[in-house]
Amino acid sequence: MPETPVFSHGACAAPHHLAAQAGQTVLAQGGNAIEAMTAMAAAIAVVYPHMNGIGGDGFWLVRERGGRVRGIEA
Repeated sequence: MPETPVFSHGACAAPHHLAAQAGQTVLAQGGNAIEAMTAMAAAIAVVYPHMNGIGGDGFWLVRERGGRVRGIEA
């Protein structure tokens, strides 16, 4: 069984490499996970439009620094 990767600062995964790069760039410049996700969603709308588009639904689980988890439907 392959080892599970462990990340100390953050990771970005997307079905298109340019979207993942957009998220990585935001994190590298000091952005947070929500900002990285927004950049990735915008990139996906351009490079992989059948997966995400403006006006689509968004369902997020966000864990706050204190541990509280919030569900957001946008």
